[in-house]
Amino acid sequence: MQIENNKEEVPFSYYENLFKDLDPEEAAARTGAKWDGKEFYVNLMGREYAISHPNYAIRALDGGKLPPLPVQTFLLRYLLESKAVAWAGQWKTFREMPWGEMYIKPYTGRVLTRAAFTFGTRVAAFQAACEKMGGMKLPHGDAGYQFNLIGDFQIQILVWEGDEEFPPNAQVIYSDNFADGFAAEDRVVAGDILISTIKSYM
Repeated sequence: MQIENNKEEVPFSYYENLFKDLDPEEAAARTGAKWDGKEFYVNLMGREYAISHPNYAIRALDGGKLPPLPVQTFLLRYLLESKAVAWAGQWKTFREMPWGEMYIKPYTGRVLTRAAFTFGTRVAAFQAACEKMGGMKLPHGDAGYQFNLIGDFQIQILVWEGDEEFPPNAQVIYSDNFADGFAAEDRVVAGDILISTIKSYM
């Protein structure tokens, strides 16, 4: 593949090459993803995808558009590195999880600030999009919703509308199993995917 966008295509190509050597039975047992001998089946933010192995190819089972390369890279990393962990029913902020303090600056800019100014300035549109996606309404913030990201990993997003005194604000909260099920960089991408998905419905 000719590399045109290094930021997206280089990491994608790297994980695509690793994926060829993946033991599919081990990956299915580790993640809980369904494996039928030819394809993995994963549900990400309510959309189901089939991913063939060993030669990578992805198709959306709803017949819609394929996810962008960063999302496909996330799915590859999920099959390569993540693991199913039981959710104990607790919630954690990004900072409270392993390596959260180290990644908090890029996370804040890429996820929290982006969410605040994307949704906190358009709360009604945010609510309509989340309702359309089947999100579970929460009694926190000016608006808040819970979604199933992938597997048994849950994610919440809360937004507060800005006013003359305070800028808009947002918080993303993760089910506690993210701490052991995903690396810190994947938790950043999870927040990014959540925001981009909601934005696409607005």
